[in-house]
Amino acid sequence: MKTEIAFILNEDEVVAYCEPSARLLDVLRDTLEYHGTKEGCGEGECGACTVLVDGKAVNSCLYPVMEAEGRSVTTIEFLDQDDSLKIIQNAFVEKGGIQCGFCSPGMILSAKALLDENPAPTSDEVALHFIGNLCRCTGYKQIFDSIYHAGRCLAESKSKVCAEAS
Repeated sequence: MKTEIAFILNEDEVVAYCEPSARLLDVLRDTLEYHGTKEGCGEGECGACTVLVDGKAVNSCLYPVMEAEGRSVTTIEFLDQDDSLKIIQNAFVEKGGIQCGFCSPGMILSAKALLDENPAPTSDEVALHFIGNLCRCTGYKQIFDSIYHAGRCLAESKSKVCAEAS
């Protein structure tokens, strides 16, 4: 039996009707038609499905949709409205952190969660934070370089300098 759930999605209030046992990933993709969030492994190991819930990175393939009730959920589609997400995306493009693009939405949202919490992470902190994000195309040097670059850009300008340089 479907039930109603209400939450904030990319700063807009939404109401969805879904099975109480549904995953947030399925409601985002199938019910609300937000397709930027990808399903990779379905087991919480690859990070392709990463979204932000109240600013924290979560694997939406493991996150029960009912847990989103009343919370704020951010997907990659919010990129057009959020300056820090644009800066992070530009850093990924500029530093070669985007390869095929399948893992990129999850990587970018994970980077946002990390940089919001710690704008100048060490290499160990980045490696630890991204342990649940897999990229099957390349090593992680370009991805980590993108994160460091985005952190510097966010610290320097909060929206302009590095976004204009890209």
